[in-house]
Amino acid sequence: METRPVLYIGNKNYSSWSLRAWLGLKVAGIDFEERLIALRSDEWAAKAPVFSPTAKVPAYFDGTKTIWEALGILEYIADSRPDTLLWPLDIDVRAIARAVSLEMHGGFSALRNNMPMNCRKSLPGLGRADGVDKDIARIGEIFKMCRTRYGQGGDFLFGGFSIADAMYAPVVTRFKTYGVELDPVGNAYMQAILDLPAMKEWYADAAAEEWVIEDSEVK
Repeated sequence: METRPVLYIGNKNYSSWSLRAWLGLKVAGIDFEERLIALRSDEWAAKAPVFSPTAKVPAYFDGTKTIWEALGILEYIADSRPDTLLWPLDIDVRAIARAVSLEMHGGFSALRNNMPMNCRKSLPGLGRADGVDKDIARIGEIFKMCRTRYGQGGDFLFGGFSIADAMYAPVVTRFKTYGVELDPVGNAYMQAILDLPAMKEWYADAAAEEWVIEDSEVK
């Protein structure tokens, strides 16, 4: 009997990197067992160094090996299960999808630091520290460029759902929490992400969580 792969994640209310891997696997139709370990808990301290070489989430164990980092996990699925179509088929379009995904992976620190992910809250107008508006403007440019140039055939950045959408999904949650509006193209794209059944499931689970991490609670 095959062993189901396991995805280790943190709190759904706060863990943006967990959301990236979880959402990508869900939308791709990958069967996996979810194991949520509360961030900064005693259980976390004991288990995180065991399930992940970095002691961070997400981590994906397929029965023989552990893959860590959200982008690394989704790249592995895209390579091993090309039927999931997690990258655009066209090599030139795929290059752009990878570029915007990596821009998200390594950038937008002002937004990340000042608008922490918090799916339970509505905090319009907060988090607008130095550099945040610049990050918002650049993300808006990415959404509009991808949707208008490459988004034909679907509601997502490159038409069908891709790794790029998984990478930007936590930003969409931040924009919802902090009341960030974009242009009509960007707003429609964000709504498409929020309307995904998997995203609705994530939000419902986050709302049911009781853990509170104070430094992620912008007030």
